[in-house]
Amino acid sequence: MAGLLIHVEGQTEETTVNEVLRGHLLQQGFDYVAATLIGNPRKSRGGIVGWSTAKREILRNLKESAGRYVTTMVDYYGLPQTGNRAWPGRAAASTLPFAQKASSVENAMMKEIVAEMGGDSFYPNRFIPFVVMHEFEGLLFSDCAAFSSGIERPDLEDSLQAIRDNFNSPEEIDDSPINAPSKRVERLIPGYEKPFLGTLAVIEIGLECIRTECQHFNQWLETIEGVVA
Repeated sequence: MAGLLIHVEGQTEETTVNEVLRGHLLQQGFDYVAATLIGNPRKSRGGIVGWSTAKREILRNLKESAGRYVTTMVDYYGLPQTGNRAWPGRAAASTLPFAQKASSVENAMMKEIVAEMGGDSFYPNRFIPFVVMHEFEGLLFSDCAAFSSGIERPDLEDSLQAIRDNFNSPEEIDDSPINAPSKRVERLIPGYEKPFLGTLAVIEIGLECIRTECQHFNQWLETIEGVVA
């Protein structure tokens, strides 16, 4: 029996797992797929929790069942870089070219989890670290027509497309407090409600389109699918 637990940082990602990813992955052969919120994001005001909390929860879930696979779905942009909340590899990744940023964090996460699990009995492939580049809203730029339609703002299609056209892929849209994908969306849609509008947009865009446009996201799903292939 192979189950998959996806650690997410917020309600939008949780709903995306439940409404978009779960059905697809169950068809691939998993016995169950579930999202679990890291820490208590509904009460958090400072973004994603620190790595120590996330690591503790990941380790607990891995130890609970030898047939369980565990992955993450967290925004690279919001990961703490310094102090006791820092995520491994995140500070170093900020100085690297785009193509190396995600792997810097994911490899460092894997190294710590493997070291904590230890022993020959742990199968490392049961942990599949993944960070969304640069953040969830970036994925929505995979199809700007569907994005604008999903949030019932077709008048914004051209503005969204103009942002998308400045980058090689949706995943490369800037990582900064001013130009991160969510900040760009908020400038176009004051009061943008990520949990509601983000979910509507993802459903409208569809999984296959996002996979086609977002290489790193697609590689993550291919790795997960390979578990039960």
